[in-house]
Amino acid sequence: MWRLNEIRQAVWSVDPNLPLARIGTLGDLYDASIARTSFTLIMLGIAGVMALLLGTVGLYGVIAYSVSQRTREIGIRMALGAQQKEVTGMFVRQGLLLTGIGVAFGLVAAFATMRLMSSLLFHVSPVDPVTYAAVTFGLVAAALLASYLPSRRAANVNPVEALRAE
Repeated sequence: MWRLNEIRQAVWSVDPNLPLARIGTLGDLYDASIARTSFTLIMLGIAGVMALLLGTVGLYGVIAYSVSQRTREIGIRMALGAQQKEVTGMFVRQGLLLTGIGVAFGLVAAFATMRLMSSLLFHVSPVDPVTYAAVTFGLVAAALLASYLPSRRAANVNPVEALRAE
């Protein structure tokens, strides 16, 4: 603040009738110019995290429902000698198949809308392969976790109780 007084005194020593308004640093001017873009990107990030969370919970729900509907089948498989890894793998594969379909549609939509979003990007290409790979890896990891938890529960089904359940 004391530098602003020095600047005012220096300007007024040259021309005392010169009005001074909105004195600030170049950093302040820069921050004000990108404030709207920063806010937009933060909101898009929050929306992306919420979409990932909802997708993970949804996939967990689908796999858990599938496990509950197939309890009898799981019991028969276990009674006939299926190993826990096989039963777990069956449901994890189902979850990863659903994820693969979703990622494929998502990548197509991302490529289609990248021209619209390119004005919001700063020092990042709209076709940045590292970003696409990282997002795909994150989605697959979240889906793997969301499908592994209910499939592990399915693998621990007691065959006798599963056959009596219905």
